[in-house]
Amino acid sequence: MKQLLGTLLLTTCLAGAVQTANAQARVQVIHNSPDAAAAVVDVWLNNTLLIDDFAFRTATPFVNAPAGTPIDITICGPASTDTTAEVARYTLTLTNNATYVIVANGIVSPTGYMPMQPFGLDIYAAGRETAVNPANTDVLICHGSTDAPTVDVIAPLIAPLADDLAYGTFNTAGYAELATADYPVQIRNQQRTDVVAEYSAPLQTLGLQGAAITVVASGFLNPANNSNGPAFGLYAATAAGGPLVALPSAPVSTARVQVIHNCADLAAASVDIWLNNTLLLDNFAFRTASPFIDAPAGAPFDITVCGPASTDTTAEVARITYTLTPNAKYILVAGGIVSTTGYSPVQPFAISVYPTAREAAGSMTDTDILVYHGATDAPTVDVEETFSGSTLVNDLAYAAFDGYLSLPANNNYSVSVTDQTGNTTVASYGAPLQVLGLGGQAITVLASGFLNPASNSNGAAFGLWVATAAGGQLIPLPVTTAVTETAVVNDVTLYPVPATQDVVTIAYTLAENTNLVNRIVDMQGRVVREINSGMQAAGAQRQDINIASLPNGIYTIQFIGDGMGQQFRFQVAR
Repeated sequence: MKQLLGTLLLTTCLAGAVQTANAQARVQVIHNSPDAAAAVVDVWLNNTLLIDDFAFRTATPFVNAPAGTPIDITICGPASTDTTAEVARYTLTLTNNATYVIVANGIVSPTGYMPMQPFGLDIYAAGRETAVNPANTDVLICHGSTDAPTVDVIAPLIAPLADDLAYGTFNTAGYAELATADYPVQIRNQQRTDVVAEYSAPLQTLGLQGAAITVVASGFLNPANNSNGPAFGLYAATAAGGPLVALPSAPVSTARVQVIHNCADLAAASVDIWLNNTLLLDNFAFRTASPFIDAPAGAPFDITVCGPASTDTTAEVARITYTLTPNAKYILVAGGIVSTTGYSPVQPFAISVYPTAREAAGSMTDTDILVYHGATDAPTVDVEETFSGSTLVNDLAYAAFDGYLSLPANNNYSVSVTDQTGNTTVASYGAPLQVLGLGGQAITVLASGFLNPASNSNGAAFGLWVATAAGGQLIPLPVTTAVTETAVVNDVTLYPVPATQDVVTIAYTLAENTNLVNRIVDMQGRVVREINSGMQAAGAQRQDINIASLPNGIYTIQFIGDGMGQQFRFQVAR
C-alpha cells in the first residue's frame, strides 16, 4: 500500500510541477542498489516526498516530471521526514518531451562490500514506454552488478544484445528490437570465451508483445564478499513499474554456425533466413556469408528460406529441420535451383551441412581451407596446385565438401580445376594467401556459378570464391587463364598489407631476364593502372607503385612478360 501511495503521490506532485513549468519529461526510476543499508529508501523531489519506502528491485511506472529547470532528487532512509539525513542528492535538468530511464545502482555503506562502487543514478535519456513495432519487444539492458566484470549479453542466433557492457552503463546500441518469443540468453566475458551465467528471457510467455522493458544485471556474483547480499541475476522492469521480474536461470546449449548463400538462381538472388519464427538474416544476398554465430543446440529447430521482404514463413522457398550438437561448429551452404525452368541441369535447392567447421587455423602461419563444390552444371572435379602438380582435392562431386587442408600462409598459389580424369581444365585461379593476409584463418573456398551461363538464364559465371569466418561478401579468386601461368616471378612481397598508404612497394625475384608489364585490375576486371617496367634482369627486383588514385577495395596486380604471367591479390584500406 505504501508503494502504491508513493506512486500516486509521485504522479500528483510531478504533474503539478509540470503545470507550473509548462514543460515535461517522462521518467521511470528503478531501485537496483543491493546494499542492505539501502534495501528500502525514500525518494524526495526538492522538499516533497515522492516515493515512500521504495524497495530494492522495484520500479516506478513512467510518470511526468518537470523539464527545463533544475530539480533535486534526494535519497533518504525509510521513514524520513525531511532531506537532512540524505544518502545521496542529485540535481538534474530534464529535457522537454524526453523519456528517461533512471537506475539507482551502487553501494552506500563505507565497508562490507568489494569492490566499492559508489551509489549513483545511471540515466538513459532515450527511453521507451512501448515497442517501436507492436509485434516486437524492445529490450534495454543496464549493468548494475557491482562485482561483475565488463560482459557481453548474447541471445544465440541473434546479434549480441549488449557488447562490452561495463558496470553502470546501458547497451551502447540502445534497445534491442526483438520479435516477441522466448529466448535463451548467455552472459559472457568480453572475449566471449567464458560463460558467466545463463538465463531464459521468456518474452512471449510473459505476454510482452508491444512492450519496452529494461533488464538490469542485479546483485553480486560473490555475495560472501558483499555482506552476503543478494545473488546475481537478471531482472526486468516493465513500463507499468512494480516489483522487477526475475529472468529464470536456465542452461543454454549452443553450437557455432556460419551460413553461406551460394544459390546462383536469379529467383534466389536475395533471400530471408528465418530461425523458427524469428527473422535471422534479412535480404541475404548471393555470394555473401554470415559470421559464425551462436545457435541453440540439443533440440530441433527450423531454418526456413523465404523471398526478400518476407514477414513470416508461410511463403517458404525451403524449410529444413536441424538438431545441432552442443559445442560443435557448422558451416551451412545454401545452393541449387529453386526455379522450375530456365536452368540445366536442375539441382534442387538444398542446404549442405559441414559439421566439423573451424573458425581459425591450427597455426598462425597456416591457412586452413575447406573446399565446397557448389556449381550446379560443373562435373566432379579435382583441384591441383599448378606449379607442383600436386592434387589438393580429389573427385569432389556437386554439393560435397572436401576436408580441411592446411597450406603455409606466407605463399601465393596457383590452382587448376580439372575434371576427375585430369584431362580437361575447367579454369585456373590464383590463391594469394599471403597477399590477402590469411595467416591463422580458416576459410571456405566455394565453386560457385555456372560453367555455361547461357543454359542457366544467363546467371553468374563459374568461379572460386572465399568465405572467411568473419562473413560478409565472398572474395573472388582471380582467374589466371588469360595468360600462360608460369613462374615468371617468385618470392613476391607487397607491403604494407593491407595498403594503407599512397605508395606500395612490391619486391619479387625474376626467374630470368624479362620484359615486364604490371597491370592493376579492380574487382570488375577493369585495368586501373598499367606500368611498363621494360626489360628487367633476373634476380631480386623492387618497385614502388603510386596508388593514391585507387579507392579502398580489393585489387589484382598482374605480372606479364614474354608470354608468361602471374597475378596476386592485394587490398587498399586507408
